[in-house]
Amino acid sequence: MDRLRFQSFASGSSGNCYYIGNASCGILIDAGIGVRTIRRNLRALGLDFQHIWGVFVTHDHADHIRAVGSLGEIHHVPVYTTRKIHEGINNSYCVTEKLNGSRRFIEKNETIEIAGFNITAFQVSHDATDSVGYTVEYQGKRFTFATDQGYVCEEASQHLRSAHYMVFEANYDESMLSTGPYPADLKRRIRSNTGHLSNNQTGEFLAENYQDHLEAVFLCHLSKENNHPDVAFTTVKSYLEKKNIRVGKDLKLIILERFAPTELYVFE
Repeated sequence: MDRLRFQSFASGSSGNCYYIGNASCGILIDAGIGVRTIRRNLRALGLDFQHIWGVFVTHDHADHIRAVGSLGEIHHVPVYTTRKIHEGINNSYCVTEKLNGSRRFIEKNETIEIAGFNITAFQVSHDATDSVGYTVEYQGKRFTFATDQGYVCEEASQHLRSAHYMVFEANYDESMLSTGPYPADLKRRIRSNTGHLSNNQTGEFLAENYQDHLEAVFLCHLSKENNHPDVAFTTVKSYLEKKNIRVGKDLKLIILERFAPTELYVFE
């Protein structure tokens, strides 16, 4: 059987979209960038929309759903998420093509099997209509996506601890947020338990919950104004190395770019 493949098309407050699958088919996690950009990135992989079994949406903020209406209703790609998130999508200002025939439902703690891929939704803490992460299991390997969360709840923690690979948020540097231009109420929202994870929170969680089977961590959703790739990498790495977890040897630590696709990762 073909090996598991992953590519990030974009990661950040301007748009999020990830491909996970094999050489011939797969799914998207979120679709917060333009349809033409998604199609261009898929074609670079030798794929197109007919090779996508579905878009699995984490929550209904614009940077995660901007293209789901077009993908679902024009290009006939099924859109999977919870009933509450579907309500939020169809009430969103940024979705001009309202979802109808393309709607599919997956609720928290439910697993859907598609062509050998098992996709499970789980609870995360974020200030959207509803919010979930996803674990994708294929050939005994588990890839967990936990993109926007104010803290790591127990359900999310269980999925992350079982993962061989993960996309995990490192949104902001605490000192950059404190001294940055955001108004005080927005800073409080970001720091809250329904906001985002800081580099320190991410590093501490990974260091405290590291498992020997974890092979790669992809740090996602870095803030343009309140973070920097080098700062995120160095901060998270320092927490891991305090626990004698060697970055580059015990696990790979990779920063996902905001606008550009990453290389294609093919896992053993």
